[in-house]
Amino acid sequence: MNNEFKRGILYSLIAYILWGTLPIYWSMLGDISPFEVLAYRIVLSMIFMVVLIVAIGKKDQFISSIKALTTKQLWALIAAGYIITLNWGTFIWAVNNHHVLQTSLGYYINPLVSIVLAMIFLKEKFNKMEWTAILLALIGVIYMTVKIGEFPIVSIILALSFGFYGLLKKVVPIDALSSITFECIVTTPAAFIYIGYLWLTHQTTIGINMPTFWLLFSGAITAIPLISFSAGARRIPLSLMGFIQYVGPTLIFILGVFVYNEPFDTNQFVTFIFIWAGIIVYSISRYIQIKRANNPGL
Repeated sequence: MNNEFKRGILYSLIAYILWGTLPIYWSMLGDISPFEVLAYRIVLSMIFMVVLIVAIGKKDQFISSIKALTTKQLWALIAAGYIITLNWGTFIWAVNNHHVLQTSLGYYINPLVSIVLAMIFLKEKFNKMEWTAILLALIGVIYMTVKIGEFPIVSIILALSFGFYGLLKKVVPIDALSSITFECIVTTPAAFIYIGYLWLTHQTTIGINMPTFWLLFSGAITAIPLISFSAGARRIPLSLMGFIQYVGPTLIFILGVFVYNEPFDTNQFVTFIFIWAGIIVYSISRYIQIKRANNPGL
């Protein structure tokens, strides 16, 4: 195992550990309305990314990367920016409204949603184990809807938005740093409009207090795991990244149950059992594919 490979694993773990502990940060901003947090997060992320690419000498690379894109690719990247904004807003709202376990469920089923999206839009074919994994996850969602009487709308929005975000990023040939910066830039006007509306109508919840102080770090909190993820993805196979990604929702699950004391009864446990079973089947399938790729004779 060479040093670059080890760094790749480390960077990936850092990204998913940071993402997995984000509920702690967003809960510290509970006195500020979730969508106002989202608006400031977008603006501060844009400022952070622009300062970063200038500081590390990537400004020319950013400009040339954007100019190289076709009109269709630019629109795809703009759409990706607003889709990930939907994901961010849903996550912040869920944390501050005591739905941490639903966010965990959403990120658990995200890889399985991505399989379905790849089948529909990229015409990829999947084996029986992958179909079994999807079916198990679907049973879990149906069980939760019927037995608990609650359709996991937060989980579905998170899984679908991140799945479509990944799909759009897959079809746009651009480096991660330029992509993230562009996404922040194109969503900032909408954020400014919303912030302006709140101030003009005297509905802003920003003030001289600790939540507002912590909000100032939201740009860095957003960008650092994305940059770490990008650094990791360049150094290790995507298949390995697929296994590491479960660190995030597992940490969120632990926080939901043991830190925020969200209800976790037998019916919810059964739902997660189906989801975890689907993940295990999917992971075994990925492992077999990796083994066959490394040993064609198998």
